[in-house]
Amino acid sequence: MSAAGHGAVGGSDVTPAAGWTRGRRVGLDVGTARIGVASCDPDGILATPVETIRVVDGDPGWGAEIRRLSDLVEEYDAVGVVVGLPTSLKGRETASTAMARSFVAALSTSSPGLPVEFVDERLTTVTAGAALHGAGRNTRKQRGVIDQAAAVVLLQAWIESRRARG
Repeated sequence: MSAAGHGAVGGSDVTPAAGWTRGRRVGLDVGTARIGVASCDPDGILATPVETIRVVDGDPGWGAEIRRLSDLVEEYDAVGVVVGLPTSLKGRETASTAMARSFVAALSTSSPGLPVEFVDERLTTVTAGAALHGAGRNTRKQRGVIDQAAAVVLLQAWIESRRARG
């Protein structure tokens, strides 16, 4: 599901066995109050937490959030962005789905050459919270950490789905 148009991947930097184009990706868990941010290494082995962006402007313009994300894309030299698409457990679109789509529309307008893709994010926040709780972290006091961990979970799932295609 591509949010921004980008053509077929080609060139010598594609690993034929895995179908992976080398380069960092940034993963986002977009919420009403915060945006969890994760990044992966250029070879797509491991996603790691980056930061939590506080939502200041929000839907529909996302001005402050897009500016901060643009800085991160430049800092990490990212070749693409992966955004979690929240749907109901039955796969139906919700208000959160519309918000994520609104964010991607603003991002695509701001950075038209940057490939942006959606990934199913059902249960990523639950998975991230459970993992943090299991590691002894107080998840109630660390919502921002949960958002980052959710971004890690969804980016890692996207990476693994790309590897499986190879």
